[in-house]
Amino acid sequence: MPSPHFPSRLPDVGTTIFSTMSALAARHGAVNLGQGFPDFDCDPLLVQAVIRAMQAGHNQYPPMPGVPALRQAVTAMIATQYGRDCNPDTDITITTGATQALLAAILAVTQPGDEVIVLDPCYDSYVPAIRMAGAVPVRVPLAMSGPPRERAENTPPPAAAPEGQDSIPLPPATASVTGGATGDTTDNAAGSGRNGLRTPPASAFIPDFARIAAAITPRTRLLVINTPHNPSGSVWTDAQMQQLQALLAPTNILLLSDEVYEHMVFDGQPHQSVLRYPALAERAFVVSSFGKTFHVTGWKVGTVVAPEALMREFRKIHQFSVFAVNTPAQHGLAHYLAWLQAHPEHPGHYRNLPDFYQKKRDLFRAGLAGTGFRLLDCAGTYFQTVDVTDMLTDHNGTLSEAAFCEWLTAHAGVAAIPLSPFYGDGRNQNLIRFCFAKKDETLHAALDRLRSIRDVPV
Repeated sequence: MPSPHFPSRLPDVGTTIFSTMSALAARHGAVNLGQGFPDFDCDPLLVQAVIRAMQAGHNQYPPMPGVPALRQAVTAMIATQYGRDCNPDTDITITTGATQALLAAILAVTQPGDEVIVLDPCYDSYVPAIRMAGAVPVRVPLAMSGPPRERAENTPPPAAAPEGQDSIPLPPATASVTGGATGDTTDNAAGSGRNGLRTPPASAFIPDFARIAAAITPRTRLLVINTPHNPSGSVWTDAQMQQLQALLAPTNILLLSDEVYEHMVFDGQPHQSVLRYPALAERAFVVSSFGKTFHVTGWKVGTVVAPEALMREFRKIHQFSVFAVNTPAQHGLAHYLAWLQAHPEHPGHYRNLPDFYQKKRDLFRAGLAGTGFRLLDCAGTYFQTVDVTDMLTDHNGTLSEAAFCEWLTAHAGVAAIPLSPFYGDGRNQNLIRFCFAKKDETLHAALDRLRSIRDVPV
């Protein structure tokens, strides 16, 4: 019997680039630095806490907003980190990861025809969620700062690739991405200066407030921001948050702040959460992720913080989309957070996460020094963006980011993610993203392959 014909809700959306590249990595036995997940285990104390919760009989539906002890623990974290007092009964909801939280927030406050501003490049769930709500995504590009990116800023973008494209053309069999200019080691080197390497000129994706202001219309309902930023690794500053506060002050525009990498901000800088800014927090949903913080991305447990009026609407959507979140995981996380509160010196404490990931960042950046991969700044997240222009010199720059990533996976044995799928127009800027949330031995194995890339025949 033939399948029935029906119109697609998202006709131009296919398999995500993350799934595509992870599958390619598995097929070729490549080191997967593409999809953003750790290859190391979480704290055994957290696993034990979840097991004890299961053994204690916490296996049935929890309260829809989340287990009270976990909401109280989240409230305490927010007060300690950001100085904001929240009501655990009315302002906190436990979610099935961040992606569900983002979708529910968008569905809660937008009507068909409303406009939602997103800042390109952005996480690939934002725009489909906006479209599923019947709202209209308005893409505003982030600006590039620093000398290394002048070439890309002055180059017109190519024609957009179809959103959700699930296959990437391979480079021509005769093409070669071996060679590539070696580059100045001081310009390629990285880090905070602790390892003696000079920090390169700033290359950051920063909000362009003039463009954001120009995109606002009477139909603008919501602005979506993401800091620390995936895919670029940039971090919003206090000055930028103040500018945002001033921009939104005379409007009724709501704010959705994706802060899942909040505990991964480096070089001694604080995370400038929306929750630090009362005028922003009063109009915002703030999304966080236990999966990112505690290395358990597969558990899919996150949080949303919002003022009571917004949270009331959020919970209407939440109760009919997932109803409630994994009960033993919630109880285990509540117990673990309470234990961490009494043991701040413990290596698994979220306060120690910046140093943990900064060491991995510095290891990875130092390992790429002197190669054809030009490093952009990485102020947060566990992603390193690199410019591969020097790797494409033998091709006169004709090889796309996506094609280069597929070649890199198949022939050099390291998977990465191109930045083009994070843009609405699929623009090619010769930028790719590596994930360094890996064991040191995994990073060393990947670096060995990346440093010997010139020796790989194509």
